[in-house]
Amino acid sequence: MFVIGTAGHVDHGKSTLVEALTGINPDRLLEEQEREMTIDLGFAWLTLPSGREVSIVDVPGHERFIKNMLAGVGGIDAALLVVAADEGLMPQTEEHLDILTLLQVPRGVVAITKVDLVEEEWLELVMEEVRERLRGTPLAEAPLIPVSARTGRGLEELVSALDAVLAQAAPRSDRGRPRLPIDRAFSMPGFGTVVTGTLLDGSLHVGQEVEILPQGLWGRIRGLQTHKKRVEEARPGRRTAVNLAGVAVEEIRRGDVLTTPGWLFPTRRLAVHLELLPSAPRPLRQDDLVDLFLGAAERQVRVTLLEAEELPPGHSGWALLRLPEPAVAVRGERFILRWPSPGRTIGGGAVVEPYPGRLRRFHAPSIAGLEALREGRPEEVLLQVLRDTPLPLRQLVAESGLPEEEAWETVRRLCREGRLVALQTGESELTSATLLLSRTQADRLHERIRDLLRDYHGRFPLRAGMPKEELKSQLRLDGRTLGDVLAWAEGQGTLVVQGALVRLAGHRVRLSPEQQAQVDRLLARLRQQPYAPPPRQEWGIEPEVLEALVEEGRLVRLTPEVVFLPETYQEMVRRVLEEIDRRGPITVAQVRDLFATSRKYALALLEDMDQRKLTRRVGDERVRY
Repeated sequence: MFVIGTAGHVDHGKSTLVEALTGINPDRLLEEQEREMTIDLGFAWLTLPSGREVSIVDVPGHERFIKNMLAGVGGIDAALLVVAADEGLMPQTEEHLDILTLLQVPRGVVAITKVDLVEEEWLELVMEEVRERLRGTPLAEAPLIPVSARTGRGLEELVSALDAVLAQAAPRSDRGRPRLPIDRAFSMPGFGTVVTGTLLDGSLHVGQEVEILPQGLWGRIRGLQTHKKRVEEARPGRRTAVNLAGVAVEEIRRGDVLTTPGWLFPTRRLAVHLELLPSAPRPLRQDDLVDLFLGAAERQVRVTLLEAEELPPGHSGWALLRLPEPAVAVRGERFILRWPSPGRTIGGGAVVEPYPGRLRRFHAPSIAGLEALREGRPEEVLLQVLRDTPLPLRQLVAESGLPEEEAWETVRRLCREGRLVALQTGESELTSATLLLSRTQADRLHERIRDLLRDYHGRFPLRAGMPKEELKSQLRLDGRTLGDVLAWAEGQGTLVVQGALVRLAGHRVRLSPEQQAQVDRLLARLRQQPYAPPPRQEWGIEPEVLEALVEEGRLVRLTPEVVFLPETYQEMVRRVLEEIDRRGPITVAQVRDLFATSRKYALALLEDMDQRKLTRRVGDERVRY
């Protein structure tokens, strides 16, 4: 399945030609049919002599509807450029050709229409003019076919030329990451929400869960159609209609992207390599406001030029596009830029990094990183994607834009070479959930952890270690990532993880002789009065020393005023539970009498057991939880 997009000036016969080729009138709107002018996208299809199925996207040629045209030309395999023989090249022909060049549409056919209205000598002049204009564009070698939709002249030759051109096109690859830029959304009675677009990079099937981005709406595919035929699975490269359950049509707009959850994310910044057309009326300057056309979406963006204060017409360079509202993009996706007023195409380019980290202007390392991504060497792409934060392998593959098999093999090789570090426990083979980071990043993170622990030990020498939660906050990592990072660092022998605490491998709590005497006195008192410890004011111990005893497990603290020896605490819990099993529910007074202690200590013990879900309070009594 292939997609062809029309291009050309208004009233040069694009829709008439499509209808003559397919038997389908692509002008679906009543206003279009009454005015005999395409306003929005139209669609038709045919089967070529080779058996290839072709979708045709018919775009408007009028300058006022160029934005609608741009929503339809993304993802096409070939262009059908239409030039009327009686008028020749016109302004919108020129702009459409610029757009096809900027989008790098790789192939196409040129139809010289309305040949029944001109003499042969005039036709030859027009064809020569068109051939001259196509030099230096992707359509430079495109066949020029004189046709007349009214008389039928050249239609058979045009179909054969389209067939021959598409024979050079490779089938769309299935990377397992489907995305459908939505160019239409509507509601059908009895079916509900339907969206259409050209499916890219993966397949969709009935019953599948999908996500609409950038809003993050979730839905389910109720049905699929291609060329008005119901299918169970839609393959990449097809014009596809998706019937959605769970999503209202009012929540969707043109330019949203339908995809599978978990791999594609909205962004407000795009690092791009852009080209300014020689015909641009003035240079592109720092912080200019322009219209961005990406997929089927349109956004106004601010331009940050990374290498210069302005970009002259006919030149190219690196830039950061800042979006006021989120959009969705993948690496390598082509885009178009236009001045907002008056509307005019000025340039375009490719998205090189959809999720850029910090990019500094006139900063050679930032530019070098973008160049590495643009060149597309697999190892450089993967290392650049990982430059800021650890990523699961599945997300790394998705963000790299590389074919899945190539990305996995490159990751394995980089891990063997030590240029990537896999953070995983209990796994000998890489999995899609394996957390990865570059060697440079791993070394930097490892040193950062050690610095934080050294500082913590210096400030709190009597504490066994730094709480994981505090370390997580300092490193700004999520819990799962922190756990994997600490397990890897512990394997390096530099730190030790003890429950909820982390310490450097060489750290030990060392008490001064005076502090050790305080500990000995308190522990002796607790052994003498195990069930009725002395009141806090009689403990005679520094707060930091007490914290160290609790962290080491040498004391169990139930409240700020109540501590027990661990063996005493365990005995009391055991005896309370035995008493409940033997005699039934127990009260605070009974626990007090059981240990010949005070109500203060009995209540603290029972409330702790309630919190640990060993007991449960029922009225004034406790029962087994």
